[in-house]
Amino acid sequence: MKVKRYTEEQIIRILREVGVGGSVVEVCRKHGMSEATVHRWRRKYRGMDQSQLRRLRELEMENARLKKIVAEQAVDINILKDLLGKG
Repeated sequence: MKVKRYTEEQIIRILREVGVGGSVVEVCRKHGMSEATVHRWRRKYRGMDQSQLRRLRELEMENARLKKIVAEQAVDINILKDLLGKG
């Protein structure tokens, strides 16, 4: 089975289809996905609109950037410890 990637906007649209009365089974069949995927998306994107989704994406990007900075600092600290320990 081919793996499809959906954008957040598409996910919100699909969840709206389910929310306005479409059955989960029918929507899944229409979009070629499993029911588990819809339930997972519901947990993550419950009640979001486009502006909240944009904010979530910005926060995730910032979080990734900060994690990268922390990882780089940890490497720098280890290098400095090694240099000072040998000196």
